[in-house]
Amino acid sequence: MPELPEVEVTRRSFADRIAGARIEAVALGKPLRWPLGCEPNELTGRQVVSVGRRGKYLLLHLDQGLLLLHLGMSGSLQFAPVLPPPGVHDHFDLRTSKGVLRLHDPRRFGAVVHARSLDDPRAHKLLSGLGVEPLEAGFDPLVFHRGLRLRRASIKQVLLAGDLVVGVGNIYASEALFLAGIRPTVRADRLSAARATRLHGAVISVLQRALAMGGSTLRDFSAADGQSGYFQMDAMVYGRDGQPCRTCETPIRLLRQGQRSTYFCPGCQKA
Repeated sequence: MPELPEVEVTRRSFADRIAGARIEAVALGKPLRWPLGCEPNELTGRQVVSVGRRGKYLLLHLDQGLLLLHLGMSGSLQFAPVLPPPGVHDHFDLRTSKGVLRLHDPRRFGAVVHARSLDDPRAHKLLSGLGVEPLEAGFDPLVFHRGLRLRRASIKQVLLAGDLVVGVGNIYASEALFLAGIRPTVRADRLSAARATRLHGAVISVLQRALAMGGSTLRDFSAADGQSGYFQMDAMVYGRDGQPCRTCETPIRLLRQGQRSTYFCPGCQKA
């Protein structure tokens, strides 16, 4: 699944190019996770003002309303002056005066939802439960620790939940816990203030490094300009079960938590 770095890399790859574009037509393919929420022709003539992000949602702010885009499990966006006719897995085309924005999603867990504003019930339902952005000033280590003390689940599961801090998906949670020296099975409420602060810094560091490397391309992710990420080639634990730890040479282990794969080093993450 595209995680926060991949979504932000995608945003950066087309936000400036589409800003100011006038929508000329909207074409829908097979149904996505949620309905668009308006008739496609209602969007014709509207202007794209800017492209923002909240967690894993891209927000296309229009001069009237906005579009919320989610890439789901396997989705990606492409933006180009001209694109070939849509294929079987192309389910949304936003044709504008500056090019075509296309959502490609083989599994169709992605979505494009229209809302009148961020206060619209449709937008509120999707965004209201999201935690703080980990790369913004509101991600405070003391507040983070207080939140952890209220949660009895494993720290890995708490990071993935997204209601305390948003967008730290499976890859980057494993990497941040390794960097902080915390075993992923430790209960969140048992982390001391010092360890929580170390994890707070690790989350920021890992996400910033992932952004600098274009995110992770595990299957077919690419940004809207066609560029793939290469963070996965530099991962310390993710996807490296059985291989020696880059730090202590202990074999990396794999376990399942909530039906997700978790990678950790028993030597570097003792508790």
